[in-house]
Amino acid sequence: MLSRLLSSTSFRATRSFFPATTTTATRAIHTTRTRMSPFTQAPHDLLVIPGPIEVTDSVLYANAHPSMSHVSKDFIPVFGDSIRMTREVLYAGKDTQPFLISGSGTLGWDQVAANLVEDGEEALVLHSGYFADSFADCLETYRAKVTQVKAPIGRAVALAELEKALIQKKNEGKFYKIVAFTHVDTSTAVLSDAKGIAETVRRISPESLVVADCVCSVASEEIRFDDWGLDIVLTASQKGLGTPPGLSVLVASARAIEVFKARKSPPSSYYASWKKWLPIMNAYESGSPAYFATPPVNLIYAYHASLSIITGKRNASAAGQPAEVVVPLEERFALHKAASQRVKAAAAELGLSQLPQADGEAANGMTALYYPEGLGAADVIPRLAQRGVVVAGGLHAQIKDKYFRVGHMGVTVVDKERGDIDRVVKALKEVITEAKAQKS
Repeated sequence: MLSRLLSSTSFRATRSFFPATTTTATRAIHTTRTRMSPFTQAPHDLLVIPGPIEVTDSVLYANAHPSMSHVSKDFIPVFGDSIRMTREVLYAGKDTQPFLISGSGTLGWDQVAANLVEDGEEALVLHSGYFADSFADCLETYRAKVTQVKAPIGRAVALAELEKALIQKKNEGKFYKIVAFTHVDTSTAVLSDAKGIAETVRRISPESLVVADCVCSVASEEIRFDDWGLDIVLTASQKGLGTPPGLSVLVASARAIEVFKARKSPPSSYYASWKKWLPIMNAYESGSPAYFATPPVNLIYAYHASLSIITGKRNASAAGQPAEVVVPLEERFALHKAASQRVKAAAAELGLSQLPQADGEAANGMTALYYPEGLGAADVIPRLAQRGVVVAGGLHAQIKDKYFRVGHMGVTVVDKERGDIDRVVKALKEVITEAKAQKS
């Protein structure tokens, strides 16, 4: 398979680039890449599920980095830079603490439950889809007492409902240890008001930590960690961050770290314990080796390559030759919004209804669409696959057979020359028209 991936065609990603925070060792890595064989990905179907997503040539190439010791002088600065750039994507200050750990986004739930909630403490979970149930289940596994505020399918929890729940708890002389929500629920494409939720919690229940599950929103939706007053953002590598799956990414506020350090009981997990991981992250960021469990070295090289593009630290071109598209972070968000609007408008022209029911509550990184009357998954998804476009079926248990999901994140929307969105829209129009004609 690797021999198929390594081709002799031109590789835009092998240009040398030097992030502002990069050390001499890291620069040497980039210089080495420019001397290695050119690379492009093998032809493949267009992956437009809501994660994993398409990745750039440079990211996939970085993932094929030769095996490297996790405590080597060459790898340490790459890990350190990755920690720093993670903050930048979230507009998070230097006092916040990122954790980059082998695992899926689900590991973020375990980190929150194991480190911030003690046995019997109360948690409030705002429900806008499948993943709220899963987060609540995880918290209960760690013996938290969980209350859910559930929105109707296709809606986000109204701020008034959140306020009501917080006031009720306050009137009992108590407070929720954490208030957790899913920024974009991948099962429904519903976008919650992260800023409004944080403001409401801070105003009514300032003791509560604000926990945002942003697995399907980081780098495709604007998230201002410090300005909005978030305490936790948890995510994963395989969606908007444009990296292969396998890296759990979490950023904690200084306040959250203080709460962790003030625990009365030890963390209720071994692998997810910040007592184990905090010294590791601090060491790598300061340029020193440390060990608790082996990090995913190659994946961090890939993550570093992707963050260098997302944060704009990669040169747009070198030696007068074309390079991968690099845009400022704000423009990246605008491109996601534009692509989202285009997909949704095309779907509306075909008579397809979105699952999100309210203006402002539809994600920019994905679209969830109900099948037209008389059609189902068997009529749509295989036909799209025949055209080389891979989408996802429904996930919400109550309606999973009634809708499908299209992802539009990362390079698919940022690099317009790829024509990914054009291809999705064209295939969708052809498939719906063909399927309707066959049924008539």
